[in-house]
Amino acid sequence: MRVVLFGFQKWGAQLLAALLDSRHEVVLTVSHPEEGEWAPEIFDESMGDLARKHDIPVLYREKAVDAELVEAIRESGAEIGLACNWRTWISPEVFSAPARGTVNTHDSLLPRYAGFSPLNWALINGESQVGITAHWMDADLDRGDIITQRTVPVTPTDTTEDLFARTVPLFGPLSLDAFDRIEFGPHDWLRQDPEHASFFHKRADPDNRIHWDRSARDLVNLVRAQTGPYPNAWCLHSGERLRVLEASVSRERCGGTIGRVFAREGRGVIVVAGPEAWRGRQYGLVLQRVLDARGVEHVAGDYFRRMGDYLG
Repeated sequence: MRVVLFGFQKWGAQLLAALLDSRHEVVLTVSHPEEGEWAPEIFDESMGDLARKHDIPVLYREKAVDAELVEAIRESGAEIGLACNWRTWISPEVFSAPARGTVNTHDSLLPRYAGFSPLNWALINGESQVGITAHWMDADLDRGDIITQRTVPVTPTDTTEDLFARTVPLFGPLSLDAFDRIEFGPHDWLRQDPEHASFFHKRADPDNRIHWDRSARDLVNLVRAQTGPYPNAWCLHSGERLRVLEASVSRERCGGTIGRVFAREGRGVIVVAGPEAWRGRQYGLVLQRVLDARGVEHVAGDYFRRMGDYLG
């Protein structure tokens, strides 16, 4: 099939590479501008550069909504659209411009974790598996009928970077499988059940703040979800930001006031955490490695010279 590809960063570049090695022909690519927005280095790969290397036209848009883009897609003769890591709205006029419509690929097991930062949110919520989905694009974001999916298990030590590294290579095989099903069947698309749907917003700095009334297990998941190259989970110590790079659940329960640096455990320190922590039925959060406000990394047991401090 003749394909118009909407893509950005490493997701888009690797998907384009897979399409170039397939029987399909990419006749047009559409990408976001490649400057001006901070992103982790692991995302840094240009779909536009790869397209130009293969003499494929590249158009840049913040949003795919304009009549000029619709006309360009029609003039390209694209039979089908494919979107990967497209960060903004694609209008119905645009996604309907290819003769067969447009397939979106999303890095969650829809209908759960529609929206933004799905891998981070899934890890924060302690999910045992994540995945990617190919679905028909319609007017509702990430809500179209599901064509096919891939599942990836989550281990107890995985970070979001680990899950990113395992899901990105699957977008090519997933999309090619979706195209085979569209062309040759079966055409038994799965309608998304709104009763099982969840939709998440983009993550921002306040979302990474540690709230000590949450369980230690939940806080460990937050730390894992936001380890580098993502913005780290953080708290305040003596009025300065302290970023948490590694943490674990304490071996024994501890009680008291949440946020209190309670005792040493190994090379780390236990901080009282959890709902109703004063009753002594909760495990604490063991800070293992931290980054101070000057950007210096410390083993937590060396950073906290004495017990009894409170973390905000």
